Amino acid sequence: MARISGFAVALATSLATVAPQLPAQAADTVAVYAQEDSICGHGSVQSAVRNGFHYQVRHVPHLPDVGIVDLYNARLTRYEPATFNNPIERRYCAATVRLTDGQDRPVWYLIEYGQGFAGLGDNVEFCVLGFDRWNVYNAECSVLR
Repeated sequence: MARISGFAVALATSLATVAPQLPAQAADTVAVYAQEDSICGHGSVQSAVRNGFHYQVRHVPHLPDVGIVDLYNARLTRYEPATFNNPIERRYCAATVRLTDGQDRPVWYLIEYGQGFAGLGDNVEFCVLGFDRWNVYNAECSVLR
């Protein structure tokens, strides 16, 4: 047993010396607020929000039966690049949706790169104000803000 633990320590030490040294960074995230971003308004992202919202209003009890007519004024609110400590690149976006009942509501969404089904494609999480019945994204969608 001592032989195995000694081998593990030696292996860890050798890997630490061989691994490339990354420059120290003051912060792992870069914050960008209210910047125009083509990804936030991209058709595939908007389609993911619309399809997810359609599924949500059909399957969550006591939500009004409405749909998204338009998603506009999409903007980037925060960007987190992939780093050594955080390998998932994320973009936080905000927009306004016009619903079939004529109301405009804010929507916040998150694009996670490489986090689609089985690691293929990207993942889009969203929250339309007033439609988070089960409080998944905390009060007033604060998790995605």
